[in-house]
Amino acid sequence: MPVAKEVKGKYFWVAVRLLIGFYFLWAFLDKVFGFGFATVPGKAWINGVSPTAGFLGHATHGPLTSVFQSLASSNFVAWLFMIGLLLVGITMILGILMNLSAIAGCLMLLLMWLSLIPPANNPFLDEHWFEAIALISAAVTKAGNHIGLGKWWSKRKFVKKMPFFE
Repeated sequence: MPVAKEVKGKYFWVAVRLLIGFYFLWAFLDKVFGFGFATVPGKAWINGVSPTAGFLGHATHGPLTSVFQSLASSNFVAWLFMIGLLLVGITMILGILMNLSAIAGCLMLLLMWLSLIPPANNPFLDEHWFEAIALISAAVTKAGNHIGLGKWWSKRKFVKKMPFFE
């Protein structure tokens, strides 16, 4: 019985890893192409509209509003955000660089949470915390080793020398 539970647990974390990876990758794709979900077609990045300007310039609230609004027109911030979404999404889906991906994703989520203090429906918690827990859990359970490239990746010489890159 314990072996069956352990196997089921592995696949649960694989599902979490794939879902959170797709969540980040989808955010990237929607902002680039404007599929009409969070980003309408006319406001897509390929149409020259910054993927961060609208949110940072108009949707932030709380004590750090001025800090985030000052970043709204920065191309560097837009590129950093989009590269982060893409890389966290791809690495989670592939199951490689899980530690780095979890840290980068959590940093992005923390910044998004800080831009919305206090959250709308709870004085402290919102979905960003749960997404961060999903990223961390996928990394610490080595969910990339199952239905992913994690085992192969961890055998690379530079990864063996620097396990942080697992």
